[in-house]
Amino acid sequence: MTTTASTSAQGAIGRSPVTPRSGVAAVLHDSWVVAKRNLRRMTRIPEIVVFGLMQPVMFVLLFSYVMGGAIQIPGTTASSDAYTQFLMAGIFAQTVTFAVAGASAGIAEDMTKGLVDRFRALPMARAAVLTGRTFADLVQTAFTLVVLALVALLVGWRIHEGVLSALGAFALLLLLGYAFSWIGALIGLSVRSPEAATSAGLIWLFPLTFISNAFVPISSMPGWLQPIAYWNPFSATVQACRNLFGNQVGPVDPAWPMQHAVVVSIGWSIVITAVFSWLSVRKYRRAAG
Repeated sequence: MTTTASTSAQGAIGRSPVTPRSGVAAVLHDSWVVAKRNLRRMTRIPEIVVFGLMQPVMFVLLFSYVMGGAIQIPGTTASSDAYTQFLMAGIFAQTVTFAVAGASAGIAEDMTKGLVDRFRALPMARAAVLTGRTFADLVQTAFTLVVLALVALLVGWRIHEGVLSALGAFALLLLLGYAFSWIGALIGLSVRSPEAATSAGLIWLFPLTFISNAFVPISSMPGWLQPIAYWNPFSATVQACRNLFGNQVGPVDPAWPMQHAVVVSIGWSIVITAVFSWLSVRKYRRAAG
């Protein structure tokens, strides 16, 4: 019996380490497996989806019915209907970016539960853990946008530029949400607990969303703050969606980012995805190394 145990120990010591898979096909396959795991978890814990929907729905109702009649867009008269048309692109964009907090907490929770150690023992692509997670978050965000759009239609929001343009606007929103999910991934890998990840994932989003054209026109802000708001990636996506939905209320800002909002929005999303996906995968490999 002692001989058997000694042989087993020697075999364990002499065993070569697990080699992670490489190649695009392997990364895509393993990412899909991880994404299915996270999507299955969402169906088993529906509270994640339900509470994720409550906040944006409350924003729609509160801003439309409580503040809508008090906020006047330049070139229009104060009216809740005009403000609802102006507001919805901002609420949509806020919803996809606030999903960062959930992504941060989810990855931090996986780290604290030792999920990284389990994946290390499998011959899988290292990047798949993060790409699978971000894809699952993208699916949840898309579902949230569908529900939120239905609520917006009930409170008077309308699409005026046709279905294809509207689909283009939602695609821009999902692209921005996917880009920001990589920021959430980096935050989740950098903190020690899910609670810290939730706080770190939200605290910087409030100035980002409010120093923008989401809720008020940029022209109403102090002069020194306006360039920051114009070049905010959030502002570009909001303006692009207003154009594609046909929800532009009042004159369009003459600033270059607002005149070329679709291009700027896509550019920002690509840059953010490229930079933070590289940083996140690098951070994950070090943690799992």
